[in-house]
Amino acid sequence: MLEGKGLFTAEDLLGYAPFRYEDRTNVKSIAQLAPGEMATVIAEVTSAKSTKLRGRMALFEARFMDASRSVLLGKWFHGDYLKTILVPGLRVALFGKIEFDSFSGALSVMHPEFEILSSDDDTEAALHLGRIVPIHEAVGKITPRVMRTLIYRVCESLGGLADPLPAVLRERFGFPDYATALRHLHFPPSGEDVRVLNAFRSRAQQRLIFEEFFWLQCGVQLRRSKTRLEPGIAFDLNDRVREQIKRMLPFKPTGAQKRVLKEIAEDMAAPRPMNRLLQGDVGSGKTLVAAEAAIIAVENHYQVALIAPTEILASQHYLYLKNLFSKLGYVVALVTGSLPARDKQKLKQLMAAGLIHVTVGTHALLEEDVSFQRLGLAIIDEQHRFGVMQRLRLMEKGVTPDVLVMTATPIPRTLSMTLYGDLDVSVIDELPPGRKPIRTSHVNEDRIEQVWSFLKGEIARGYQAYVVYPLIEESETASMKAAEKMYRHLQDVVFPDLRIGLLHGRMSSDDKETVMQAFKGGDLHVLVSTTVIEVGVDVPNASVMIIEQAERFGLSQLHQLRGRVGRGAAQSHCILVTGKLNETGRERIRTMVDSSDGFYIAEMDFKLRGPGEFFGTKQSGMPLLRIANMLRDQELLMEARREAFGFLEEPPSEGEKERVLEYLRGPWLQRYGLARVG
Repeated sequence: MLEGKGLFTAEDLLGYAPFRYEDRTNVKSIAQLAPGEMATVIAEVTSAKSTKLRGRMALFEARFMDASRSVLLGKWFHGDYLKTILVPGLRVALFGKIEFDSFSGALSVMHPEFEILSSDDDTEAALHLGRIVPIHEAVGKITPRVMRTLIYRVCESLGGLADPLPAVLRERFGFPDYATALRHLHFPPSGEDVRVLNAFRSRAQQRLIFEEFFWLQCGVQLRRSKTRLEPGIAFDLNDRVREQIKRMLPFKPTGAQKRVLKEIAEDMAAPRPMNRLLQGDVGSGKTLVAAEAAIIAVENHYQVALIAPTEILASQHYLYLKNLFSKLGYVVALVTGSLPARDKQKLKQLMAAGLIHVTVGTHALLEEDVSFQRLGLAIIDEQHRFGVMQRLRLMEKGVTPDVLVMTATPIPRTLSMTLYGDLDVSVIDELPPGRKPIRTSHVNEDRIEQVWSFLKGEIARGYQAYVVYPLIEESETASMKAAEKMYRHLQDVVFPDLRIGLLHGRMSSDDKETVMQAFKGGDLHVLVSTTVIEVGVDVPNASVMIIEQAERFGLSQLHQLRGRVGRGAAQSHCILVTGKLNETGRERIRTMVDSSDGFYIAEMDFKLRGPGEFFGTKQSGMPLLRIANMLRDQELLMEARREAFGFLEEPPSEGEKERVLEYLRGPWLQRYGLARVG
């Protein structure tokens, strides 16, 4: 069970930090208790019974008495399992919030924590009661109490541990040594303020948080310096390259696009591998910049690979690039998992022979038997959906190719310093000219008729619209059925005189393409869709985005969907339709209505969902932080980053630097697995 949580060694267990602390120092007799206080009581079970309530729920109730002869009731819903545990005559220590039970006239405590004590000794309770008690998250069937006992045993057996953090930093910040910090993390000394502990601001906690960030930033900095020393391709930026870029451009690029292309071109001209992150809000023209970078590679007789996370996005990139490059005579191919085996094999042979200039694909491009004759540029779209190792696998298909990572999900600064710390960053912070800000409004689902009426008016004016449904409980089938049902309702009942299309993830690539082309060509008035249109769809005539059950979406996803409209000169609208909202839902919708700044929205999303969920459960590039929290501990992250860079540039001594490198190559690398360092 512990291994399932990544806890293999005693050190792993010591790194399993409590998520909160409870002050159980208030030990009283039952007679001294007052309603409303949190207290610990040592008493004996005098009787116990289980009562069936409405439905199948049962209430287990035990009476406790101590030397003061006063009575305390303990109550547990769904507590039938306690019948064989809390039996009369048993001595226990209880901790919980004391309340007055008006029905019995006695004091009571709901769902108290309890420890079973032997008849003549209270020392068993000392670990769990009468002190500030750490609450660790349960692991499978291993309860917080058992975790506490296991960790206590390990702490007790700790001798003097070698301290990995350089002494110069420990002294500068007044940090405790490693072994003391670990003991105090789990079992704070008496006199610590529980509020400081729960804010993770005790000296022991601060030391361990700083240390995690310090090693992470050292690793990132070393990886960055190492890639800069590797020999790469020095692409020639000659007149032919410039001429081809001019021929390809469909419109005059924005100032931001020109600046970013200059940064990329300078990187590609340098004799070391480019590792650059291209951030840009939805609709800012990142793919066009990537196409310009591809021309530099192709005109230097190298191949280009663009990898996208989904087939529909890969297909859209493929069609966009094929259209752009048709004037230049480049061969562009699409490789996805759903391609027939024979077609895929033929494409692989052409790629290996160097006969395909630009290959667009999904994870299928990472397969073992995919090879390129001369891969010079790897472009990775929506990088947060790929892990660090997948990025490396694509790079290994060429001799140190240049790497351009693109994302339309603006990355909060603290995240980019950890997740993308080894990359140089370019930001397109300007939308193409003539675009108007999208008007965003929130409508309760009981006013949906007004929404349909507004939609009809926009279509009468010659515009088109999207109606989007969420993935329901992560089931694409359920989502597809909801979208199909709504499609039929809109087509048959609401808009019988309009042409409506349907798009969902279960359709074949050809069917998706047919529907998208019909919508792009103006043959459809309304496109009903699941979230497959989240990224990369460009229909300038679409001016309305209606998002049903908007409360089911994350902020970044809502922002991505909104970015599907507002791509022409007309005023565009995004209407968020919701049911009843909780507080987080209200905050999310308010953020969308108030702001169209992708970076502000990303910061809010990060705050509302926390680092762990920011990129969804499958996000696999995130370093595993045990104690540090990028949201809560931003100041310490900045401090650790400064210290890490300063230490590596000017170490106190060569011996001290070597000791740090040794630690990074050994224990640290095993834990984080972040490529090679040092």
